Amino acid sequence: MREYGSYHRGTNEFVTTRSESPAASLKVVSYNHRGMLLILIMVSFAITVALGFYVLISAPNRPTNRVFAFFIGLLLLWMVKDLAFWGFHGANEDARWWVAASFVSAVVLHLPLICFAWSFPEDEPLRWRRGAWAVAPLAILLPLLILTNTGRAAGFTNGVFHLDVLPIDFVLSTCIFLLNGYAVSVLIKKYRRYRGRLWGHQLAFVIGAVVTTAVLTSTAAGLLPLFGRYELLPYTSVMILCGLLFYAYAITNFKLFSVQSALDQLRLFPLTYKVALTVTGVGLLGFLVLQVPVVWWSFGSGDAVEWKRYVAFSVICGTAPCLLLIFLIVRALSRPLRTITEAAVEVSEGRYGAEVDLVSNDEIGVLAGAFNQMSRKLEADIAHMNQMTEGLIRSEKLATAGVLAAGVAHEVNNPLASISSLTQMLLRGETDPARQETLNVILTQIHRISQIVRDLTEFARPKEPVRSLVGLNQIIEHSLRLISVDKQFKQLALRTNLDPRVPDLQLDRDQMQQVFLNLFLNARDAMADGGELSVETRYDAGNRIITVEVSDTGGGISDENRDRIFDPFFTTKPAGKGTGLGLSICYGIIRAHAGEIRAVADERTRFIITLPADAADFGTSQ
Repeated sequence: MREYGSYHRGTNEFVTTRSESPAASLKVVSYNHRGMLLILIMVSFAITVALGFYVLISAPNRPTNRVFAFFIGLLLLWMVKDLAFWGFHGANEDARWWVAASFVSAVVLHLPLICFAWSFPEDEPLRWRRGAWAVAPLAILLPLLILTNTGRAAGFTNGVFHLDVLPIDFVLSTCIFLLNGYAVSVLIKKYRRYRGRLWGHQLAFVIGAVVTTAVLTSTAAGLLPLFGRYELLPYTSVMILCGLLFYAYAITNFKLFSVQSALDQLRLFPLTYKVALTVTGVGLLGFLVLQVPVVWWSFGSGDAVEWKRYVAFSVICGTAPCLLLIFLIVRALSRPLRTITEAAVEVSEGRYGAEVDLVSNDEIGVLAGAFNQMSRKLEADIAHMNQMTEGLIRSEKLATAGVLAAGVAHEVNNPLASISSLTQMLLRGETDPARQETLNVILTQIHRISQIVRDLTEFARPKEPVRSLVGLNQIIEHSLRLISVDKQFKQLALRTNLDPRVPDLQLDRDQMQQVFLNLFLNARDAMADGGELSVETRYDAGNRIITVEVSDTGGGISDENRDRIFDPFFTTKPAGKGTGLGLSICYGIIRAHAGEIRAVADERTRFIITLPADAADFGTSQ
């Protein structure tokens, strides 16, 4: 004998009955108020829609956000399926479509779940094809389910719910359970890797959500029915809400599905939320104030169940255009404005030159273009101001060093001349070879000191350029010929590329030659074991700029020294190998010719000199 639960629609109660029918493998759905179930499913539907839409509009370009939104969309279809059957079934209702839809939904749900497990939290590209192969065995079983489902007894008969459990149900349930376990195992493996970090906290709540949902729904729709208990079967959609609460908590506390931006530090009520609330509110108000009264006036009060069905599915169907409208407004207006706002905040924090990649034929496009132009100009102005400031600081250093050098040269020059004269007198009257060698060493060091004093004098009192119309390429070639006699320089590979279009300029030939010789000697010292020296000139006729680039394959310039190499007395050479005045003098000469000199270190060490080409001073290039 079998025990049945007979559902009486008039009283909304189940009455226990008995039957001798051996074909009926059943138990009853135990609830007293179907209206309460309807409300619970609708609330779960609304919360699920809000969560999925929030995740999607937060970062629509992120793979994990897109696949999670797809997962939420499938959950919504699951809820609609349950709502259509459990909320509005009749006394004699066929449930075979609901059984087939439940299995199909469960299989398809695991495709985005597995792809999400592979992609989250690193935000790796989605592997849909690989995920499809993972669920392929279940997809093969679905046609078999549909074939066997036609002969299944499932549904309500005279208010009594009955359901036959077939072998294919056990096979599909086992496969679904294995897929769910695989997805959880992937997430657990990642959790162990990121434990203690933000990603680890996010993974913990995602695992909690998946496990909670799987346990509750498997118990209600899989485990209990094996023992003939169907009381919780209508509540699987409500149980999904328990898992979604994990996601909601992680979103609010651990920035799940969020993208870091410059606006995070500001307590804003984003424009996107205002748009969503406004559209939703207007749509709901229009439905209650306009559509419901019109339907009431047209068709009367009618059956209460039919009215519930109308209200429930009107809300569900009206959700789609509302979400589409919100998405379009966010995409066309809110998100571009947020992008521009984030870039503006970055500029205000000192990251000048920040630009937005927005192109559209409307006011937003004009605003984005104007912002980019303003940001670029601001970056250029700031860079020019910093360059001027550095120039002023360097000029002050040069002036201070010049005063010091002049004083030192004056105080040292006279005693040094006396010491040199006395040493030469002693050398002329000395016959002892050992003492002669000592005196020669003294004279050599005196000459070295004299050279340093002359350098200090030239640095302290730089000569005014004596300009004449000369060819810059000819000065470079002459400087290379002078230094080519050096034994160490001959070991270098020399490469020249002198632009014949470079015009003659008003320059001081000797000073410019001093600049190039200094750069060539520095390159030689930097390549003690050999290397390549490259000298190149370029002429930009449009901007009237001449560029000279001297590069070598030496040891390079460190980042901390790059801004100091033009400072007086700064040198990276060993003690006794340099005074640190060469590049300072070069800097002063180039500035006196209204040009600029800078150092760039990437794969090679490059000194780049730019000089203005005044059309009034052009001559004929030789």
